Amino acid sequence: MAQPRQVPTGAIAKQAGMATRDQPGDGWTVVLRRQPARIVEGRQEGGYTDVFELICCDCGDDPDLDYREVSPELQRARGPYPIAAGVAAYEQHLRLHQQLVRATREGR
Repeated sequence: MAQPRQVPTGAIAKQAGMATRDQPGDGWTVVLRRQPARIVEGRQEGGYTDVFELICCDCGDDPDLDYREVSPELQRARGPYPIAAGVAAYEQHLRLHQQLVRATREGR
């Protein structure tokens, strides 16, 4: 029996215009990443889960903090998400920030 085709998550991310690990970019502020099992002192420990989380530094999130260490508001933004829902949340989050920037420029 043929095995189902596995689509690499990086391919989905690139298609959505997101930076992936193989695309360097030190100036990122929003990232969709595989959720670590846990983070201790800024380092991932215990592997990764099967879900993804959205980290937004512009919203005050810190990628060095574990999910349990951030506020409930940031936890809601982080997810966790299956990959397709995570990509959609990432795109929606970027649109939200773009709208805020436009509103600020227009003096609203």
